[in-house]
Amino acid sequence: MATHRFRRLWTGLLILMIGVGIASPAHAYDNPDLLPDHPTPVIDLARAFSDTQRDGLEKTLDQFEENTGWKLRVLTQYERTPGLALREFWGLDERSLLLVADPRGGNLLNFNVGDAFFALMPRTYWVELQTRFGNQYYVKDHGEDGAILDALNAVEICLERGGCQVVPGLPFEQWLWTLTTSVLGGVIAGFAGYPRKEDQTIAWSWLLLLSPLWVMLFGVFGIAPVITRTSDVLPLLRNSLGFLGGAVLAYLIAQATVGRRLNADADQS
Repeated sequence: MATHRFRRLWTGLLILMIGVGIASPAHAYDNPDLLPDHPTPVIDLARAFSDTQRDGLEKTLDQFEENTGWKLRVLTQYERTPGLALREFWGLDERSLLLVADPRGGNLLNFNVGDAFFALMPRTYWVELQTRFGNQYYVKDHGEDGAILDALNAVEICLERGGCQVVPGLPFEQWLWTLTTSVLGGVIAGFAGYPRKEDQTIAWSWLLLLSPLWVMLFGVFGIAPVITRTSDVLPLLRNSLGFLGGAVLAYLIAQATVGRRLNADADQS
């Protein structure tokens, strides 16, 4: 009898838990009633934009679609979302990009990318786009509206160019990393090239032997990210000077160290 009552109680609790779990999110996370009653490329449920910003963005996206045929759509949400009803409302297809801004996660931005976009921008592009503009530090400095607008601007630039392999623009943090690798590459080249013999000026054999390392640091990590993301000459010049400065400094330090050792050996003999 006790066992039968326990089973009935457990069954009732399980049905109640399932009923609550299904009923409440159904209206909170998939509600077509949240759709506007007029055509618009922007649904701002989270109030990320001012009225002026939203009106301007709607006109820009409509004009961009008319000129290029690419459909860019924006949804900002917090707890409430129209859910799958968006697909029919906007007619999302392979030439459509849906940007979803939701501040509840670790990253503000999410992208639903149509298949036609991948022919112009690879999957790594969208990962970089999300991490650059959607991270908490960028959102803190530029606001949710700024992060969304900057991400859309990067997409529009690449579509007008006919495609991109990387996100345009060189953030300060990324440039700092390229400068660091350039200087490190110069230091390795400088130590590799210091003369090992009295009649040498540069140890070319050692410089060539270690070339895969310093060329990778300077060329692949120091120069390539700059020239693929911006046409600005200044960061390229700074990285080149950083490489040259690191090489000269390491060369002089290594040469001075070797000279002291030779003098010490001569005094002992």
